[in-house]
Amino acid sequence: MRHFLIACAASIAFSASIQVKALTTDEKVDALLAKMTLEEKAGQLNQYSGYEIITGDIDVSKISHRNLLVKKGLVGSVLNVLGTKDVEKAQRYAVEETRLGIPLMFAFDVIHGYRTIFPIPLAESASWDLEAMERSARIAAIEASAAGQNWTFAPMVDISHDPRWGRVMEGAGEDPYLGSQIAKARVRGFQGNDLSLPDTIAATAKHFAAYGEVIAGRDYNNVDISRRKLWETHLPPFKAALDEGVRSFMNAFNEFEGVPSSANTYLVTDILRDQWGYSGVVVSDWDSFGAMVTSGVAVDDAEAAEMSLEAGSDIDMESDVFVNFLPQLVRDGRVDEAKIDEAVRRILQMKFELGLFDDPYRYIDSEREKALILAPEHREAARDMARKSVVLLKNDDQLLPLDKNIKDIAVIGPLADNQFHMNGFWRGKGEAEDVVTLLDGIKAKVSSNTRVRYAEGSGLESVDKKQLRKAVKLAKKSDVVILAVGEDADKTGESASRTNIELYPAQQELVKAIHETGTPVVMVLMNGRPLAIEWSSENIPSILNGWLLGSEAGNALADVLFGDYNPSGKLTMTVPRNTGQIPIFYNTKRVSRPLDNTRYTSKYIDSPIEPLYPFGYGLSYTEFSYSSITLSTESISFDEVLTASVTVTNSGERFGEEVVQLYIQDMVGSVVRPVKELKGFEKIALKPGQSEKVTFTIGVDDLAFYTRDMSFKAESGEFKLFVGSSSEDLQALSFKLTAK
Repeated sequence: MRHFLIACAASIAFSASIQVKALTTDEKVDALLAKMTLEEKAGQLNQYSGYEIITGDIDVSKISHRNLLVKKGLVGSVLNVLGTKDVEKAQRYAVEETRLGIPLMFAFDVIHGYRTIFPIPLAESASWDLEAMERSARIAAIEASAAGQNWTFAPMVDISHDPRWGRVMEGAGEDPYLGSQIAKARVRGFQGNDLSLPDTIAATAKHFAAYGEVIAGRDYNNVDISRRKLWETHLPPFKAALDEGVRSFMNAFNEFEGVPSSANTYLVTDILRDQWGYSGVVVSDWDSFGAMVTSGVAVDDAEAAEMSLEAGSDIDMESDVFVNFLPQLVRDGRVDEAKIDEAVRRILQMKFELGLFDDPYRYIDSEREKALILAPEHREAARDMARKSVVLLKNDDQLLPLDKNIKDIAVIGPLADNQFHMNGFWRGKGEAEDVVTLLDGIKAKVSSNTRVRYAEGSGLESVDKKQLRKAVKLAKKSDVVILAVGEDADKTGESASRTNIELYPAQQELVKAIHETGTPVVMVLMNGRPLAIEWSSENIPSILNGWLLGSEAGNALADVLFGDYNPSGKLTMTVPRNTGQIPIFYNTKRVSRPLDNTRYTSKYIDSPIEPLYPFGYGLSYTEFSYSSITLSTESISFDEVLTASVTVTNSGERFGEEVVQLYIQDMVGSVVRPVKELKGFEKIALKPGQSEKVTFTIGVDDLAFYTRDMSFKAESGEFKLFVGSSSEDLQALSFKLTAK
């Protein structure tokens, strides 16, 4: 009742302040904007982290400098103010203590869950299950909004071919088509059908643009690519997010063509706003405006503010440059106040869409917070998402699935009983205590007659000879070893680039020592990026890519290990044999001297050029057979379509799911074209002996590309069409596109 009365009072005060009734949102925004001082306008463009906000009663002697700025109307949004108690305090400052009572927006990096933690996004992408990924984002939004949040800085839609870059864990892999479909699903999940509903949050497409191309895979590094590469590879997922109604974009740290993304008029104004018609908010990354002084593009913070605003960016996260310098820049004639008005208008519009002017406290409900955080149905959804994300890389002699009645199991490895690392990087408000470990999941799964024993064996990066000997001794006495190795959660994600993506030497020593015992080994790889595991692939009989799966990691992995769930995941990033192959990706362009047995062809002299595991690859406990492809026609014109059909049969003995993949190759183009490009996929579920016909429709839009003059269109000629279970396990037919 108290919140209702406060909200009513705030709404009445706002209406009175602009003296209007029954106006459109645009009219309300304009009326409010007319009441604002120049400083208050700059304040709406100012965003701070909440580390120094909301620490006690509303008492000037007890609150921080930033709280005072909130009370003066000089902060428009905050991040990292979490939980309904603190959100309410901050909102009270803004609504009840400022001249105009403009509510704050509350943002947080809700990347793969709020408190119930789902698999890292790269793992989720391996499910190829768009509905499950949408549900994952929906639950994250439900929990985050219950804790007072109304804005997330996700999804990250950067495409990357370089697993040295730690932030690949946050994206959807290497393919722009798949990345675009996943971007749409995640935007739908976060934002729902109505952004004003209190269980939805505004989504952010980041990082605009081409951040996945940082040189040498090093975070915050520069990018040096052509406009062709920008348009072909990096922009499609952003356009897909925009088409799905994403409410905000975030600038990238990198430069493009020498100009930092935050001040890049070509990116923000020419492409995003003018060509694509985007009218929403663009927010900086952390201090990315101020960082232009460091990179030597702006002489000082004032110039950084001027450049960023002129390029079309709206919100300054943690740089202070807008709030400190924009008013004086206007007075000095360097900035047109109309540009500030445009940015403020976009921010106020977003606040209206979130329903904050109708009820600034709509996201503040402690009872809802208690009921929804870590709800049982959320954990069950996290378990389902996690097991769908697991990729079976190898399974010699059908070692998996294991029998629940097996006599002795040795669970070994530094990640086998570690709750913290399972939540991965960007773990929201996830707590280690909520996580089910692999060891716990196995113990809960096996029969009462099975003995499960555990040894750490090694640290993530250190060797303890005593622990190693204990693990070897235990392995020798067991029927099977489940060996959990991989990465520290904090050595993936932001600022976690690596020059070597193989297993750390300590873990490699452990793997070899356990292998030498002769006991069958199932390796469970827990990772935030593709890892080069060539030795393990050659020597270990069964390997699961288990990623960092979140709250229900152990239960999900146990479901897969013991056959209660048949793995269906497929890789969305190519796995290299060694770090030297990077960058490596499936849709590489054709080369003038392709690999053959002669010397002067495109190859390495010390390694194969083929990946360890290709894009789209993943095994199952059953077998799927494909019929020959049937085309509806062998030639189409520019206004026609053709269909390609294949019948897939579960020829094994277990229920299973298969991702049927469609690729296209343009045989001759005005520019060099890729060897193949993903153009469609369908995930189907089949009982043993069951068949299903899968049909893809191909039209001129599927064949279009950026031609020599950068026009996006199709060119007549011959094409190859591929259908199969991975980017390398395919059958092909040819067809033609002809002009009438």
